[in-house]
Amino acid sequence: MTFVQNFTVVGDNLALTAIVALIPILYFFWALAIKRMKGYIAGATTLLLTLVLAVFAFKMPVVTAVMSATQGAVYGVLPIGWIIITSVFLYKLTVKTGQFDIIRSSVLSITEDRRIQALLIAFSFGAFLEGAAGFGAPVAISAALLVGLGFNPLYAAGLCLIANTAPVAFGAIGIPIIAMEGPTGIPATEVSKMVGRQLPFLSAFIPFYLIVMMTGFKKAFEVMPAILVSGLTFAITQYLSSNFLGPELPDILSALVSLFALAIFMKFWKPKTIYRFSAEHEIAATTATTLTTTTSKQKHNSYTSGQIFKAWSPFLILTGFISIWGIPTIKLALSGHYEGTNAILKTINSLGHFLTFTPEVPWLHNKVIGASGEPIAAIYKLEILGAAGTAILLAAIVTKYIVSISWRDWALTFGETVNELKYPIITIATVVGYAYVTNASGMTTTLGMVLAKTGALFPFFAPVLGWLGVFITGSDTSANLLFAKLQQVTATSIGMDPVLALAANSSGGVTGKMISPQSIAVACAAVGLAGKESDLFRFTIKHSLFLLLLICIITFLQSNILAWMIP
Repeated sequence: MTFVQNFTVVGDNLALTAIVALIPILYFFWALAIKRMKGYIAGATTLLLTLVLAVFAFKMPVVTAVMSATQGAVYGVLPIGWIIITSVFLYKLTVKTGQFDIIRSSVLSITEDRRIQALLIAFSFGAFLEGAAGFGAPVAISAALLVGLGFNPLYAAGLCLIANTAPVAFGAIGIPIIAMEGPTGIPATEVSKMVGRQLPFLSAFIPFYLIVMMTGFKKAFEVMPAILVSGLTFAITQYLSSNFLGPELPDILSALVSLFALAIFMKFWKPKTIYRFSAEHEIAATTATTLTTTTSKQKHNSYTSGQIFKAWSPFLILTGFISIWGIPTIKLALSGHYEGTNAILKTINSLGHFLTFTPEVPWLHNKVIGASGEPIAAIYKLEILGAAGTAILLAAIVTKYIVSISWRDWALTFGETVNELKYPIITIATVVGYAYVTNASGMTTTLGMVLAKTGALFPFFAPVLGWLGVFITGSDTSANLLFAKLQQVTATSIGMDPVLALAANSSGGVTGKMISPQSIAVACAAVGLAGKESDLFRFTIKHSLFLLLLICIITFLQSNILAWMIP
């Protein structure tokens, strides 16, 4: 049975139909922000509500609606869930084997100046964790490290949340960008390029912004050389990697370059004064900080260069595998689409073809007629060998031999990781399922038609959608899945480049991360401020709004005056 999307199905009125289409989004906001449901429960109930509306309000056949949900759920598990599982697994291997302690020690021992410590830990090291693991680890770990050094807990949590703005769009091996390719059909590499022409401006600014927050303008200018090294190396690497390598590596590469550039720079340059917190704010912490820093240095000095290199090597290997997986020709072979004559690539192509499954979605493939009047193809896209998560798993296998962990413990760690992430994976699967149902039923297109009435002002407000989505879901990935199709449809209808709209959703979303209830809860728990979430929210909200405004202005300019920046 063929289903034709109808955008005035409620009362023959576009506005009324849009209100009905908005109900699942409003419910999802309410479920998380007000009712504070667990993510997987909010996702599942939102999906159920969406299915009901699709069937009864938008007149979609039941079987068509259900199958569209299964298509989204499958995409939520592979490649999205697979990336999250393997990246967190690799991170946990370094923790289990003690290598992460060496990594942490090598970061903490570089300087006693609080401003530089904030740049190294909150900005660079936090970005590295965001790229390698994501999922709350960056803020939790970096904030705890700062508190261990003597930072005020509220400030430590706030600084790390704000610093996390720079890497979120490319977090967890680029999954927020990769996730948009499924529902929109726009290549993730194109969105990556555009985000890489927006966020670097913010990334270069964040280090200066952090230090001004900590100390004021005068003391920030005292360490301006270090700020410039930290911010510019990060921003430049972020631009280059996002535009020439893809969405998987910008965080890891930018963080490593920024981290090592600043560490090396500190060997040749020192601030005139060592900044420590004032006595009235940190009476007891000054002595504790000195002792902590000294202890950290002594511990670091006990490690050889070889030990430090070994500790960092799992993530260096990860970078290598992801880089190989991102090479276009190899990527084709891994997915079974290589047509060249190279013998090695032909062998890989055979394996890739064997491990790639693209069955049609029954009762859905070419059964939905969209706004263009053409049937919409629907397939389950399962590229097992070509998935970025498989590259990360291979890095974890190599890491097994580097860190000398037994296969038994390796497997147990993997099992623990899957068990810990089962509910987040369910959340992602249901949210993606919801996104696919709204797309197939015409709900998203209906909302896009209404939003398109903002006309020339839409490019300014496009990032706000991402900001709201991340505020509610706590995830740039979830926000992109929720609103990617909406951004695409609206942009196309008003003549805005849809790649810019998708990038604006992700870039705007990063500024909402610092005020999302989930992020604030994680940060407060990490620094011992459970029950003080409202204090941290009040600390971060003004910074979130200010940074969002910057992204809105950048997007508006790129849509009009600076259109040459769009790839």
